[in-house]
Amino acid sequence: MRTKRSEWPHPDPIALPLIRQVVSGPTMGTRYSAVFYAPATSDLPGLRHGLQAAVDAVDAQMSTWKPDSDLMRLNRAPTKAWFAVPSQLGRVLAAAIDIGRQSDGAFDIGVGDLVSAWGFGSAGSQGDQTRCAALRAEPRVPAHRCLELDGALDRVRKHAEITLDLSGIAKGFGVDELARVLVAHGIDHFLVSIDGELRARGGKPDGSPWRVAVEKPVVGHRAAQGVIELTDGAVATSGDYRHFVDSDGIRYGHTMDPCSQAPLADGPAAVTVLAETCMAADAWATALLVLGPAAGGATASRQGLEALFIERPHILPSHPTKDPISKEDRP
Repeated sequence: MRTKRSEWPHPDPIALPLIRQVVSGPTMGTRYSAVFYAPATSDLPGLRHGLQAAVDAVDAQMSTWKPDSDLMRLNRAPTKAWFAVPSQLGRVLAAAIDIGRQSDGAFDIGVGDLVSAWGFGSAGSQGDQTRCAALRAEPRVPAHRCLELDGALDRVRKHAEITLDLSGIAKGFGVDELARVLVAHGIDHFLVSIDGELRARGGKPDGSPWRVAVEKPVVGHRAAQGVIELTDGAVATSGDYRHFVDSDGIRYGHTMDPCSQAPLADGPAAVTVLAETCMAADAWATALLVLGPAAGGATASRQGLEALFIERPHILPSHPTKDPISKEDRP
């Protein structure tokens, strides 16, 4: 399976010999990685600094684990008042609102209170079933209906109390930022990832594609379900086999169903989405997981997305989480 061509034009062939390089570093509670081919004369220290700075900026703006992030300050801001945001955060909010609207609310960044109540919030947080029940009893307005963005002035305001959580889109945007840095340094053959969200460009210099494994959704076991050949584009997976909490003997994954206001109880074990940007692939993987194979498949077709739905084996728990994958070309 090959993705669509990216929006970046390819430059003239590089005359200098290309050497495989690997750069990685910490970000968003995990690590980013970049595998690329570049001339030996490339400014590797400068590139490493640029990659780290790019993901650090995303984390500083969009983390729910840092009380002073721009997102958390927006969560604390009063309703009806304009709040200035960095342009990157504004772009991600705009994309999240658009995908929320196009998915009929299946993708909703306004579930941060549910995420915390179920025990998926900041370090050390515990699930609170009393709070969960209270939230389910309250009327809820999705983020795409209560957020107003002013892109010209980089500001946003809330028209209702809402707690935003960008965990379903921020890592994908971070991967796109890694790709942007590599392109700015003249790198034309790369595979970048954060926690398994991936974006590729140019294939390998010998003309072969990058090979990325889709993992079997089995808790506690790593095995490949299949392999995707990726030349230009992005891939992300949402599933129920990596990130979860146990409560009263029941395992719950952290993908929230905005309709039931609880962890998704039914649906496929995992959904893998191919798109031109990792931000889009990341968000749509979550949306399609919530929608399920029937509605999700129809939505993917309307959106021009390639999506793979993996059914749930009986041996797996029935509550989803999120963790994309990669294989042969991952460092």
